[in-house]
Amino acid sequence: MDKLIIRGGTPLRGDVTVNAAKNATLPIIAASLLAEGPTVLADTPKLQDVTTVCSVIEGLGAEVTHGPNGDLTIEADRIRSHEAPFQPARQIRASFLVMGPLLARLGRAKMALPGGCAIGTRPIDLHIRGFAALGAQVALVHGYVEARAPRLVGNRVYLDYPSVGATENVMMAAALADGTTIIENAAEEPEVADLAHFINAMGGKITGIGTRVLVIQGVKRLKGVSYRVVSDRIEAGTLMVAAAITGGDVTVRKVKPAYLKAVVAKLREAGVQIEEGRDRIRVSCNGRPRPVNIKTLPYPGFPTDMQPQIMAFLSCAQGTSVVIETVFENRFMHVPELNRMGAQISTQGSVAVIRGVEKLWGTSVRVTDLRAGASLILAALAAEGTSELYGVKHIDRGYVNIESRLAEMGADIRREAE
Repeated sequence: MDKLIIRGGTPLRGDVTVNAAKNATLPIIAASLLAEGPTVLADTPKLQDVTTVCSVIEGLGAEVTHGPNGDLTIEADRIRSHEAPFQPARQIRASFLVMGPLLARLGRAKMALPGGCAIGTRPIDLHIRGFAALGAQVALVHGYVEARAPRLVGNRVYLDYPSVGATENVMMAAALADGTTIIENAAEEPEVADLAHFINAMGGKITGIGTRVLVIQGVKRLKGVSYRVVSDRIEAGTLMVAAAITGGDVTVRKVKPAYLKAVVAKLREAGVQIEEGRDRIRVSCNGRPRPVNIKTLPYPGFPTDMQPQIMAFLSCAQGTSVVIETVFENRFMHVPELNRMGAQISTQGSVAVIRGVEKLWGTSVRVTDLRAGASLILAALAAEGTSELYGVKHIDRGYVNIESRLAEMGADIRREAE
């Protein structure tokens, strides 16, 4: 178990390059089970979640090779099991994304109910209804989900909510189904679009990418390809807020500004200076930010995965801000820890009221989940004095070598064993 020790008060300056998106890499690893022949994913981020999903598909019989340059090679021709290994599958929710590919490849799938960050209820009923619409028989037995479908048949699938995971799972299952599947009220997130582009690169036929209606024409076979995953917009947004909260000047590279419109709009509203290029965003800030109000929504709305980070930023604003969380009902777990650092945040239900303070103070805090950890890092970077962050394993699930990358921009941060 590690902890981060951060001495705040230093403005971040310099350039930083964003890694491939975790939330796109994980479903694409799952989708590689659909392919005949090897799949090569370039510059795969070295994250714990990536390692866990690789363990899941290895338990199914896939061969996974990690190249020295970050490339990940997956050979899924010899999948021998339809049952995902219990231990790695329970660790993260993304493991459930192997259900769709297994149904498509083997006609059977079984796995334990997924785990992940305790940020709220994330039911799998939309996944199950989607599989059933394609002709699968699905049952929940003693904590396991079991599905059988000797033959998947395309159908019209309407999602009550634009769930990212359900959209991805149904899309992967439909890629090898007989006939055409139409997913209505599909998630529009860039990571969903990237998965669709990956399937098409393997020989799939998906149209409507990036819209609420996806049309998947099933094909007989898919072939392995070489592919580069889209950059991580949440990592980019976190680094942008890090520059702003410390009063720094940072250029974030290898980003798609179009994917960050909501974050950019709110930072500008708070008084942050932002310059956008083709694949870069420069962020600078002087003085305390102005208060802003935020409501999290599915893409293209303000991302729930950026809510804890922006709350840390608004804790230092000159006035009162309001944040409404509409995606996860338990995503204010970072609030008590921010308040320990001097923030003045009160919550009631899905609403948080942030009364900006002049200074945050360094202290000891505990990380409860991935994005909460990011918010506490940001607060510690801006705080007066030294902070110790415990539970760093949550942060390692989504950020590659975060302490060394921040240190390269001037942060006083180091990792030590607890």
